[in-house]
Amino acid sequence: MTVVTDVADMQALARRRVPKMFYDYADTGSWTQSTYRENEAALQRQKLRQRVACNIDNRSVKTTMIGEDVSMPIALAPVGLTGMQHADGEILAAQAAEEFGVPFTLSTMSVCSIEDVAENTKTPFWFQLYVMRDRGFSENLMHRATDAGCSALVLTLDLQVLGQRHKDLKNGLSTPPKPKPHVLLDLAFKPRWCWNMMQTKRRQFGNIHGHVSGVDDMTSLAEWTNSQFDPTLDWSSVEWVKSHWKRKLILKGINDVEDAKIAADVGADAIVVSNHGGRQLDGALASYDVLQDIVDAVGDKIEVHFDGGIRSGQDVFKAVAMGAKSTYIGRAFIYGLGAMGKQGVAKVLQIMHKELDVTMGLCGETDINKVGRHNLVL
Repeated sequence: MTVVTDVADMQALARRRVPKMFYDYADTGSWTQSTYRENEAALQRQKLRQRVACNIDNRSVKTTMIGEDVSMPIALAPVGLTGMQHADGEILAAQAAEEFGVPFTLSTMSVCSIEDVAENTKTPFWFQLYVMRDRGFSENLMHRATDAGCSALVLTLDLQVLGQRHKDLKNGLSTPPKPKPHVLLDLAFKPRWCWNMMQTKRRQFGNIHGHVSGVDDMTSLAEWTNSQFDPTLDWSSVEWVKSHWKRKLILKGINDVEDAKIAADVGADAIVVSNHGGRQLDGALASYDVLQDIVDAVGDKIEVHFDGGIRSGQDVFKAVAMGAKSTYIGRAFIYGLGAMGKQGVAKVLQIMHKELDVTMGLCGETDINKVGRHNLVL
């Protein structure tokens, strides 16, 4: 059996165990994928200051995100189709996050619904919202999230139009997969995934199916979904969301200083520096390359979180040292889920906690809340 020592090991397992179209969906960027690759490369370029002869006993990586206690500065990012990486994937990932003491964020485009996750967890989770053309549906989503006890809404701002992802087009991505010859051949080599998927009834977009008039089969669901991303989304839309959501609000998709300044003035609780994992504007700057300027511009006005390219606890340390209050992982936990289900997500969190703790110690620090740019080679 493979000894799993890092997220890359989980990625290799997931590649073998998850059907190609769903593995590629998570592990891809838009167009040439240059921004996707650069997100990781920017973090790898950052060097750390190694310190010695420091008392590093009694280390702690505990902190807070929007006032909520977390066991380390990591939240599970919203990822669409998580339930196609592994049967009931959103439920399993939420349970693993709950047990580890970090937030889980459910995507609008999830397979398991808001209600599914709420019924199978005890700790309030976060919900990510795409504002649709059908504002009534978006409003209903927020009411459902409130009823489910979600403690924060993560409003994604960088998907007014879907970035072109070539692998998804070539694979014919669909939920559930269409019975085409190349798909059936691929599934034949994924018996574990097929067996698990046969045990669940959750195989569609759970937050949409049954909640939209006239959407009653997979064809109408796909057509409705593809037509609903709203190109008119602007800052006034944020005000509209605030009028319907009375709990903590996080704005995700900020990758420019000017946008960060506007976001800091609209009354949100946090922003997420993010380029959607390189899945939207190919050629955009890596998230880490804009983090310092954004923190300097608005870090005293609003909580700044970071997303993009994190594959280790050391990456988390670098983002926090640069000024982020906390971070999000998407692909990293998805690899764990695809490889080993709930156990895999828990293993990824354990690995990243260990890497973060060791890195912090070797940099001469004992409290994650005191880590800063003095720990970086700038």
